[in-house]
Amino acid sequence: MSDPTHLLIAFAAGGTPAAKEALRAMRLPRLERLLQRLQPLPPEPVDELAPEAPHERALARALGLDSGAGRTPWAALALQRAGGAPGPHAWAWITPCHWRVGMDQVLMQDPAALELHDEHARELFAALQAWFADDGIELNLETPQRWLARGELFRDLVSASLDRVSGRDVAAWMPESPQARILHRLQSEMQMLLYTHPVNDARAAQGLPAVNSFWVSGAGALPPTVPEISAPALDLSLRESALRQDWAAWAQAWQQLDATRGAALLAAQERGEPVRLTLCGERAWQTFESAPRRLFQRVSGFFGTKPASMRLEQL
Repeated sequence: MSDPTHLLIAFAAGGTPAAKEALRAMRLPRLERLLQRLQPLPPEPVDELAPEAPHERALARALGLDSGAGRTPWAALALQRAGGAPGPHAWAWITPCHWRVGMDQVLMQDPAALELHDEHARELFAALQAWFADDGIELNLETPQRWLARGELFRDLVSASLDRVSGRDVAAWMPESPQARILHRLQSEMQMLLYTHPVNDARAAQGLPAVNSFWVSGAGALPPTVPEISAPALDLSLRESALRQDWAAWAQAWQQLDATRGAALLAAQERGEPVRLTLCGERAWQTFESAPRRLFQRVSGFFGTKPASMRLEQL
């Protein structure tokens, strides 16, 4: 279950000059009021090449599953929360994707842009399943866009999240470990198989990008005891426009978020309920929380004039 009194906003800031320009032009009145009334905790920096984005690191910490960047067992956790039984096994997500090969880099297109529907996904799944099985990986077709995999090689695998690698050169995010060599070989074999697969001929005829690779994320096994902690309410409404670097659309989404979930959190704070707000950019995340009134008066007096845009730029 998610905790409605703790809002965690992903992609709240961007690192490019265009993103900062869009941020400075925005008006976010509810966010401004919340930041004036809540106590800031120290920012938590995240290396730009870390395999998980700041919002994923913040969520892992909040859930008591912070075992290191790229080692959060998201797939196993999702299986458990859906009513499944991950047991002691190691799990991961396999995402069909499109890699755009250039002269000096290989960019991963956002997998959502594949528009991979059920028929094509099932044909590709049938073709790839046996190859994965040869390497001890059991595949399950969870959704057309995301397949669930079980295999011992995922147990200690450091895997980069899709939110980290989408739209970027995959070279910086490829896993490096003994078991990763198996995945690299499997990726090479699947790229050759997919190059001539009839599904990609059909997709080309429809003007859709080819499915020419896959990505592994969320790898790992759950600890024997998972803490009974309510997750923060994760908001991903800024994700799509941020990954496209469409900062005009991102600014519009931010203003909509401010007017809806921002307004709801502010109303809860004004009713005297303890609330928390975690803002996550590309390089850091920071939490703001309710404070006792006397402390609140000191904090608001010291921090109250700092615009929200300046806080967000630091993320």
